[in-house]
Amino acid sequence: MFLEWGDKLESENNFETSRTGKLIDARNHPRFKLDVDVKIYPRDKSRVMGRIVDISQRGLAGMLKIEIPLDQVVRLEFDLPLGVVSIRALVRQKNAFRYGFQFVEPGSYAQELIIAFCDERKSRS
Repeated sequence: MFLEWGDKLESENNFETSRTGKLIDARNHPRFKLDVDVKIYPRDKSRVMGRIVDISQRGLAGMLKIEIPLDQVVRLEFDLPLGVVSIRALVRQKNAFRYGFQFVEPGSYAQELIIAFCDERKSRS
């Protein structure tokens, strides 16, 4: 869920159908379970607290109790073992209390921390 300059936003439907008719996950970057608090700073609201469910190199999913509008850029803050992450993200999806965020800061230090975290998790599996 990470934007490169000139890339289009990914489709909200990240699944394709195989020849047998089964759904397969078409994401380019694997998701890893993560259970940490996240602070979300929307443009027009005070800080919203949530909990991260999973993360990939391009984005994360989190559970929130307060509604945030879709297609809004927010700032996310959370802790990873390698350090504190502060990164801007686009609110891409909402399903009940679960939100999907797409990172929009290519090449940032925060993005490097996220990539290192995901690479480390990938090497464990």
